Amino acid sequence: MTFKAMPRRGMVGLVLLLAGCGGPAAVRTPHTARVPGYQSSGGVSCVPYARARTGIELRGDAWEWWDAAAGRYQRGARPANGHVLVFGRTRRLPQGHLSVARRVSGPREIRVDHANWAEAGGGARGRVAEDQPVLDVSAANDWSALRVWYPPIQDYGNTVFAAQGFVSPRFI
Repeated sequence: MTFKAMPRRGMVGLVLLLAGCGGPAAVRTPHTARVPGYQSSGGVSCVPYARARTGIELRGDAWEWWDAAAGRYQRGARPANGHVLVFGRTRRLPQGHLSVARRVSGPREIRVDHANWAEAGGGARGRVAEDQPVLDVSAANDWSALRVWYPPIQDYGNTVFAAQGFVSPRFI
């Protein structure tokens, strides 16, 4: 039977079968029950929000927290409740970003609270979003590549963000 003669249902099955071939196994998106959206519009950015929530006394842009924490606070590649997730500096995040880990939901998902994870149009700028899923999509399961829940679409965004790691509020 040629591809042209193959019934449509058979073609779809073949395409789905072949789609599973090659490359690393895909990270499965965990089931997420209703996730709350933005909680308040306090007009705060992620740095003072993370500082107030954790007591970590670091200054500078969000991306600078990773290096600034060296020798002062414990740092690591694994999430824990109350630790600050430090996003790297990118063209899309020129100042980086900070989120506070609220809870570990699974080996590849945490829930975070963060401020100023704004909509593209700026409508949510300065708002606080609580209990938001963050998904580890790194090949090594090391939390270096992340997808973040985006309340306006009630799903994970398409962008994969680089992360530097987690800063603990505990001193060294």
